[in-house]
Amino acid sequence: MSAVRRVTVLGCTGSIGVQTLDIIRNQGSKFKVVGISANGSNPAQLAAYAIEFDVEYLAIAQATAAQDVQLALYAEAKRAGYAEGNFTLPKLLIGPQAATELAAIPVDVVVNSISGAVGLLPTVAVLKAGSTLALANKESLVIGGRAVTSLARAGQIVPVDSEHSAIAQCLRSGSSSEVKRLVLTASGGPFRGKSRAELSEVTPAQALDHPTWSMGPVVTINSATLMNKGLEVIEAHLLFNIPIEQIDVVVHPQSVVHSMVEFSDGSTIAQASPPDMHLPIALGLAWPDRIADAAPGCDWSAATAWTFEPLDDGVFPALNLAKRAGKLSGTAPAVLNGANEIAVEAFLAGKIGYLQIVEFVEKVLEEHLVTNFVSDLDLTIEEVLTAARWAESKCRTLVTPVE
Repeated sequence: MSAVRRVTVLGCTGSIGVQTLDIIRNQGSKFKVVGISANGSNPAQLAAYAIEFDVEYLAIAQATAAQDVQLALYAEAKRAGYAEGNFTLPKLLIGPQAATELAAIPVDVVVNSISGAVGLLPTVAVLKAGSTLALANKESLVIGGRAVTSLARAGQIVPVDSEHSAIAQCLRSGSSSEVKRLVLTASGGPFRGKSRAELSEVTPAQALDHPTWSMGPVVTINSATLMNKGLEVIEAHLLFNIPIEQIDVVVHPQSVVHSMVEFSDGSTIAQASPPDMHLPIALGLAWPDRIADAAPGCDWSAATAWTFEPLDDGVFPALNLAKRAGKLSGTAPAVLNGANEIAVEAFLAGKIGYLQIVEFVEKVLEEHLVTNFVSDLDLTIEEVLTAARWAESKCRTLVTPVE
């Protein structure tokens, strides 16, 4: 990588966004941050990033936060030593479509680390603008399906999820015709080894206590139910054009082997590194190049053990439900994800139990399949958004207790 890469970071105050800017900060002149986006709930942090990286554009999803962000910008500029009149405000993009407007501005790389289905339209905007998409927002690909992948040129989408980054690296070892199967690893979450009966009284606090990764609440709950792994199977299917039947999941509690590719001759190539998102993020920024010392490597001088075990589908039915939606494709994954977001929200609010999350998602999906399912043949972004909104509304009705 030689020329300076112009980068936009969507969701800059979330976990992936913060780590992305950390990498860019440590790389000096290799990257130039053109724009950043956030919902606006943390004006001071957003302003600090805008001043530090001298961004041209600042997108704020919450219109009500615009004034607070602007005041924070002036305060941060003063702290940074700018004199009166010597500071130029970044161009502010405000409102629900702000991130999409920012994503449409051509740059070299856009990191989409927005959480949830709201990342779909920014993903579409990036692809239409021709920028490379470093994708941490798996939902936009999962729900958009072929309507999204059809917009992308070869190699335009670079995965940032650790599992898919691992697969992309492993695939360098052979041709696509030589791939026998993909193997995604799962930590097993906080309830690995538990029986279904033991999970009936799980609290949100217990489900949020992930043994390996520090993530946002929705992703953490998805990891606890294994829905996250189901979404990742669909994402891998779409990213690498491998049939879902050839994508397996294995539990690996140490989270050091991030995923594997088995080739037709019986050889399996695995990517291993300590659980640190700096590495896949750095690859997303610099792909196909690597950034030196992006993250610590494995310590081969210390005795250690890596274990692998099968996933218990009876205790964690979300994976098979997601695989079913992925095989059906069309609007099914959008409904799966939309219903899941609402069910997780209801669980965190104490409205439903842990085991009911997947039960409600399945109910919504089943109704969709017999009432308003749209296949890949007729799939458009508009159909996807309509299906997602329907699923959210339907699930919200189901999980809301009758007064």
